Amino acid sequence: MRTAQYGIFTLGNPSHSFLEFDLLKGKTAGDLVAAVKTYGEPRTTGGGVNLVVGFRPELWRQFSPGDAPVEISGFNRDLVGLDGYTMPATQHDLVLWFTSSTYDYIFDLTRDAVAAFAAVARIVDETTSWPYHGKRDLTGFVDGTENPKLTEAPEIVMIPPGRPGEGGSVLLLQKWPHDREKWEALAVSKQELVIGRTKSESIELDPKPADAHAAKTDQDVFGKVLRRNMPFGNFTNHGTMFVGFSADQVRLQKMLESMAGLIGGQRDALTYYTHPVTGAYYFVPAIESLAPPDDED
Repeated sequence: MRTAQYGIFTLGNPSHSFLEFDLLKGKTAGDLVAAVKTYGEPRTTGGGVNLVVGFRPELWRQFSPGDAPVEISGFNRDLVGLDGYTMPATQHDLVLWFTSSTYDYIFDLTRDAVAAFAAVARIVDETTSWPYHGKRDLTGFVDGTENPKLTEAPEIVMIPPGRPGEGGSVLLLQKWPHDREKWEALAVSKQELVIGRTKSESIELDPKPADAHAAKTDQDVFGKVLRRNMPFGNFTNHGTMFVGFSADQVRLQKMLESMAGLIGGQRDALTYYTHPVTGAYYFVPAIESLAPPDDED
């Protein structure tokens, strides 16, 4: 049985960075994967560093057809919902997600990674993230309330044995800036109707509006995912980095379609206060698939 990348499940590190790369002209999928394998684990030994590596699904399939789910694909087209609400496609070829106890380690790791891949890929997007009052996002509400227990998460995240891509996972990565002034102009009672939960204690409203965020992304309807969302940005430009893992891309895609109003006939109420500016799917291979050359059979 293959092993999922440990960083998917590692909690507690407050400093996060998401680095996205595009393959250089003339370079191949094999060149990029070879560079990742050579790079291996983060060189920094302190700071509780973790790394998750993901590839554009089509690129990974080019490199290893037998180790890639045939049904997954990149975020290659904008998702257009009701009223023209658009979730843009900004698919890249590689993502590195670093987490650490402090940002100085993240900075050093970013410098090392950009140098390590300079011959095959260029960095095109970088986002740093950090926790906000425990598990809350920058709306002030608790995020990830439907997340599975960590003992249950591997079954939800990992592609099961016997299937192409065994031990791997599908990652949906999106950056959602918030309209702070518009959101904070709402009374708390109105915010709670938008989210579908109470703000202070995170208790689900009963009944909750059909367009509430909790209703439009109900995992009992669309299937379970593991959300590792984090706030990003600064006071003038901030929001939520959506980081969702699943063994089945359909669960993630259906949630987005529901939020955009393509399912249920109405948009998620939260989409009137936030909108994505990036969107990418990545295949996160099992640890064994990324073994350094010296460790391969």
